[in-house]
Amino acid sequence: MTAPKAVRPPPAGGPSIFLWLLGAVAAFLALFFVITFILRQMPDPIGPRADLFVEGARMTLQLTVVSGLIGLAIGMIAGIQKTSEHWLVRAPANFFIWLVRGTPLLVQILFVYNALPGILAAIGINLQLDEFWSAVIALSLNVGAYNAEVIRAGILAIPRGQGEAARSLGLSGGQTMTTVVLPQALRIVVPPLVNNIVALLKDSSLASSIALLELTLAGSRVSSESFQPIPVLTTVAVVYLALTTVLTLFTDQLEKRTKIASR
Repeated sequence: MTAPKAVRPPPAGGPSIFLWLLGAVAAFLALFFVITFILRQMPDPIGPRADLFVEGARMTLQLTVVSGLIGLAIGMIAGIQKTSEHWLVRAPANFFIWLVRGTPLLVQILFVYNALPGILAAIGINLQLDEFWSAVIALSLNVGAYNAEVIRAGILAIPRGQGEAARSLGLSGGQTMTTVVLPQALRIVVPPLVNNIVALLKDSSLASSIALLELTLAGSRVSSESFQPIPVLTTVAVVYLALTTVLTLFTDQLEKRTKIASR
């Protein structure tokens, strides 16, 4: 019998993804313009401190994008490791996921900021981490652990015959994973990965614990100065809602594009 052919997924479409990225950037630029304009028109304590809220919102979005991209790479590596047949390959990923998912994100942020430099210095590595990169490391590892489980589930959802057919055509294990299995798995797991990114945007508020001026800390400072927590916290909540709404709008579009590309 002739060996079955591996089904290679069609390309997602470079120009389409580029237009999606361009649209997302333009939408967030427009959103920040609107937020700045509206907040500056508001009465005290919001209006005079509008720029502080906008600066915090920009930092929140920056944390989300940088940590999300790094967390996706971490999740992909750990997810592939978890599907390995060799326990020596699976063990580090299992330990990493067990450790990160079993401890609070707040503790992880504080550990990276306060303890990690000292631990590295003890083994001869002199690494100074500021508030931003400490938060990025903790958030990336945290979302990466959850992404790993999602990607592992996506890989296992691909029929075993796909891999067997690819290897029968002469592809190595690595080539089978990168060219046949992983592209299909990523299309399957786009929705839960999107949910992780939206959750990451909100979880970035915990970076305020290490004095990183993101949106939550900006609101906390204004509230402490003005003694008017109700308008300040309402403003913070509305800005978070605006950020997550625009983010969800474009991640939903990405999900639709990947579904179309996989037909």
